[in-house]
Amino acid sequence: MARTKDSLPTHLQQLLNALPERPGCYLFKDEQGEVIYVGKAVNLRNRVRSYFHASAQQHPKTRRLVQRIADLEWIVVGSELEALILEMQLIKRHRPRYNVRLKDDKRYPYIKVHWADPFPKVSVTRQPVKDGSRYYGPYTSVWAVHQTLDVLRRIFPYLTCNRTITGQDERACLYYDLGLCAAPCIGAISQEDYRQMIEHLCQFLEGRTEPVIRRLETEMREAAAVLGFERAARLRDQIRAIREVVQKQRVVSQKMLDSDVLALARDDGEAVVQVFFIRGGKLIGHEHFVLENTEGVPDEEVLADFLKQFYESHAALPRQVLLPHEVEEARLITQWLRQRGRGERVEIVVPQDEEQQALVALAAQNAAETLRVLRARWEAEKHRQTEALAALQEALDLERPPNRIEGYDISNLQGTAIVGSMVVFEQGVPNKRLYRRFNIRSVVGHPDDFASMEEVLTRRALV
Repeated sequence: MARTKDSLPTHLQQLLNALPERPGCYLFKDEQGEVIYVGKAVNLRNRVRSYFHASAQQHPKTRRLVQRIADLEWIVVGSELEALILEMQLIKRHRPRYNVRLKDDKRYPYIKVHWADPFPKVSVTRQPVKDGSRYYGPYTSVWAVHQTLDVLRRIFPYLTCNRTITGQDERACLYYDLGLCAAPCIGAISQEDYRQMIEHLCQFLEGRTEPVIRRLETEMREAAAVLGFERAARLRDQIRAIREVVQKQRVVSQKMLDSDVLALARDDGEAVVQVFFIRGGKLIGHEHFVLENTEGVPDEEVLADFLKQFYESHAALPRQVLLPHEVEEARLITQWLRQRGRGERVEIVVPQDEEQQALVALAAQNAAETLRVLRARWEAEKHRQTEALAALQEALDLERPPNRIEGYDISNLQGTAIVGSMVVFEQGVPNKRLYRRFNIRSVVGHPDDFASMEEVLTRRALV
């Protein structure tokens, strides 16, 4: 049965009546005060009140959301664009269960080039920040990042250590002997040449390999002309290594625009977005991303939500984003992307020519195949979890499988800073949203695991 405005508690009716006709964001909360949905609106009053019309609750997911709303709050902003940005920040902070969002609590890994340092290092991070560094990614796995770095380091032997580089060290580390570090620490390469090498590495990650090769060929000829044959040979090897990698990259577009090609695959409540990264007409990489809470949400809304979450943390923006169909928020998202790109032109387009349509179709095929493989993996994992729970039921002589398992532990630092922790498994799967930590208050000055555990379990029972 639909939950209409007239059936709401008095305090909710008062809140609905107080809503302003201004742009902003709204937060729905359940009885525990947890934020369960975040949305934005050009007109907060009209948008929020629309949830409590019977016609808006046709889909079971929306009906379940409305049934759980016990409180709401809103934040007024100055424009629709400000509402979009605030909405993304609130979703990232609260991770509401009814919002479409990227699966996994973790952030995706990036390659970080510490460009602000005199001798830039290259590392892996999950937290891009505005510190003068350059970031490339995201990647869906750390393994993929390190596989990329293994190739890069053989071509561009960059620093990884924390030495203060003076060029006066007596000897270099083992990586120099292995050809995996240029060794500026012993003066084997000047600061200017080292930074130029890292610039080449960045261009390589951006897919701009031809300018790198041309410059290296010029440097190789100049080195040979002044009898610097050792440097010329090193540059020759770099050129060969780059060409070997480039030969494996597929040319997919005669246009030289940098593009991201997106496609969506859905099946039985699951959704996967495939992204092709095309730089300089070449397919330099692709990644897939799983979305959750997509049940009953139209494809265009799923894609719009993905665009906002993906590019909110995406370090390098393409010139164009190709989509399989229109999204309602395309104009607003484009405006936001251009703001993020400091005014650089970014377009969201649905392809019209055959070449771009073929790219989107190829991405869609990959998305569908990826979803098929993931579903098979999820089913296999679910089967293993069911078997494990059945084995526990038999071993512990339980009436039914233990669908919720809680584990507790106590730790301390030489009798101080005593902390208890709780982990939760549901249906054999960790539910990290329910993990808890307890700062122990009743035990002071000496470790007492039994007394600490008693406090943890007592406080847990009161939750």
